[in-house]
Amino acid sequence: MAASSSSYRECFRVPEFRAMWLAELQSVAGDQLARVALSVLVFNDTGSAALTGLTYALTFVPSLLGGIFLTGLADRFPRRELITAVDGLRGCLILLVAFPPMPFWLRCVLVSVVSLLQPVFKSAQLALLPEVLGKERYATGMAIRSITIQSAQMAGFAGGGLLIALFNPYVVLALDALTFFGSALLIRSRLLSRPAARASADSGVRRSWRASAGESWGLLFADRGMRALVLMLWLMALVAVYEGMAAPYAAVFGGGSVMVGLILAADPLGSVVGAFLFSKLVPEDKRPGLLGPLAIASAVPVALCLLRPGLVVSVVLFVFAGAFGTIVVMQTTTSMTFMLPDARRGQAIGMSNSGLTTATGVSPLLAGVLADRTDAVQAVGWFGAAGVLAAIPLAVLWQRSAKDVLPSDA
Repeated sequence: MAASSSSYRECFRVPEFRAMWLAELQSVAGDQLARVALSVLVFNDTGSAALTGLTYALTFVPSLLGGIFLTGLADRFPRRELITAVDGLRGCLILLVAFPPMPFWLRCVLVSVVSLLQPVFKSAQLALLPEVLGKERYATGMAIRSITIQSAQMAGFAGGGLLIALFNPYVVLALDALTFFGSALLIRSRLLSRPAARASADSGVRRSWRASAGESWGLLFADRGMRALVLMLWLMALVAVYEGMAAPYAAVFGGGSVMVGLILAADPLGSVVGAFLFSKLVPEDKRPGLLGPLAIASAVPVALCLLRPGLVVSVVLFVFAGAFGTIVVMQTTTSMTFMLPDARRGQAIGMSNSGLTTATGVSPLLAGVLADRTDAVQAVGWFGAAGVLAAIPLAVLWQRSAKDVLPSDA
């Protein structure tokens, strides 16, 4: 296939994509506002750093269960209606979290349920995107999503602190609820109604949850090409460990909150630049072949932390790691999407993304244990070195199998 002529403008000419883009933009920004607000709210109410960390973790970790048990809904039900229902429910739950007299334990339960529902939304959205854009625009649409998500995260983290200073955490949480309602309204009013993918493919035959999940899980590891994609995707959580270690990493070099903020900003900054340049400069037919080298390249800057490069150089290294890592996530998801049958796409993609999210939460925990025995800089560096060692055989595996598993025009 020749290099794709699809441009950002062509994607935005698709009305359904515009609606999905705007819905995700406001939803992601609202989620970051909520994470900042919850951290401040819980710490103010309890005075406990441990409970604050627990609440923050609950915005990520339950998504693993959602990925395992709930993402099959994206194939069993019409995806537009499912996204609308999930966003409406999440908006109601966040409004309850924003209710001032809420007990701490109940607030934790509500936050966990919101996190549990995230994979349902994401799997339905990613499975619907190829139908909205078509294959010729899909890769460009994924690049736009990556740039949007990372930019919204930066804006949400920065804006969250400012809004809390001007108002209070409850107001910020209420704003997050409004973003969910706005997303649901956009999806419901601007997207076409489509039948459930699995209902069309199964001709009325219903499978049990165990059989359905087993089949979707089997698709992810059905051949060496798909296995290489899934494992490279999950490996990016190992590479991004520096985000969860930002505060202790900066402290090793005597850096304060400003440097912590710069470390946290490095990954989304690199992600925006990397996604933009990759989508603009690399022809679409060349992208799958670059996955292996890019996976290795994403881990090398993190491994260089073993040389104790100092804070300024570390931030530059993390920008490069974020750029390469985001490209790998973007391209592995694109390749997987068109290798999976539509009737199983939602659940399979949801499971793979839930594994990435869970690994992203677990890797800083493991790095923290290692840092207690060495220090945060060495721990991050060793994770990067492990990432390089893991990426090399995966790159070889993908290179050997890509010709067999990808369509001839991909």
